[in-house]
Formats: sequence, structure tokens, C-alpha cells
Amino acid sequence: MVTHPLPAAPRGRHAPPLQVRQDRQRQRLFSAAASVFARSGYADASAEAIAREAGMSKATFYEHFDNKEDCIVALFDAAVGVLDGAMRAAGEAQAAADLGTRVQATVRAFLKVLADFPDESQTLLVEIVGAGPRAMERRDAALDRIASAIDGYNATDAERGAARRFASFDDAFAIVGAVVELASRHLRKRRTEDIRELEPVIERVALGLAAPQPG
Repeated sequence: MVTHPLPAAPRGRHAPPLQVRQDRQRQRLFSAAASVFARSGYADASAEAIAREAGMSKATFYEHFDNKEDCIVALFDAAVGVLDGAMRAAGEAQAAADLGTRVQATVRAFLKVLADFPDESQTLLVEIVGAGPRAMERRDAALDRIASAIDGYNATDAERGAARRFASFDDAFAIVGAVVELASRHLRKRRTEDIRELEPVIERVALGLAAPQPG
């Protein structure tokens, strides 16, 4: 994710290849869109406002996106990719550790991304809900993928005696749903100064369903 618009690419004989220029433009538009969606809300955002925020023409916006719905869906996909990559890397780095340590590392990675990219996080968790059927389908699919990954990790942990096996896939989805709603509520209502303060709550939710029974 990008926290600030990238500088415009040089022109003339020093200009980078077309694909590089288009990638830079798209990143600037993503950053601008996140800012506009977070500040104005999806309903009141417009292609013109996003282009203006990025310092580009509306025509350039439409070279990359069909409309603002297409833009928020693409931004959502990119944000999910960054978030998923950070969480997987954190978990894999602690692959040999106990369940609690791995959960803690993954939760910290999740919250760090949200804290580092507040505008994108607002889009990822809040604004996407009101962006129409296509956006909701994308959101549902992303939540299902994350829940499936958690269910897979739990199955592996249960096989080696490090965790209780979930009673059903719904257990994994309940963790995802609880975490998403908790983080979303924080972003909407600013319940805490730093979203990373949610770490112990999220850890308790995850471990409450997965930690082995004592004795």
C-alpha cells in the first residue's frame, strides 16, 4: 500500500517505460482514492475528486478504472494482498514456535499494517461495505480465503497436538468475522488512539477457539 502519492514520472527522453509509468500512476490513484474514501466516504467520493487528489486528469483516472466502484474494488484487492502477505510472512517466521507465539506474531503483523496505512484500512474494512454488490462479493471471497487459511493452520496444529481442532469451518470464520468487526468498529468510532491496542483482545478470540485444553 502507498501512504503518499508517488511523484510524477519524468517526461521526454528520461521518461520510464510505459508499464512503469502506468504502475506509478495506478499507485498514485490508489493512494488518492484511499484518502478520498476515508475523508468523504464512498458515497460522496467521485472520480473527479480522486483524480484531483492524485494531481491527475479525470481522463487519466478512466484509463485505469471504469468508475469509482472499479477503483475501490481494485484498491481492496491490493490492500488484501498486502495484508495477507504480511500476516503469512509473520506466521511463517515463527513456524517452529508454539501456537501462542505464532498467533501473537500474526496479529501484530495484521495490526501494524492497519496502523501504518489508516486510509487504506478505512477502505478495506469500512467503505467497501457500502460500495455495491460487486464489492461485497469481493469482500466475502476475501474473508472466506482468510478463514480457509486459518482452518488449514488449525488442522495442522491439531494433527501435532498443538491445538484443538475446530468443530467446524464456522469456527475459523467466526475468528475472522470478530476480528474484522472489532477493527472496523475502531476505525469508525476511534475507540482507541492506536489500533494496535486491540492486540490482546484479538489474541484471546483466536486462542479461545484453538488453544489446547489444559491437562
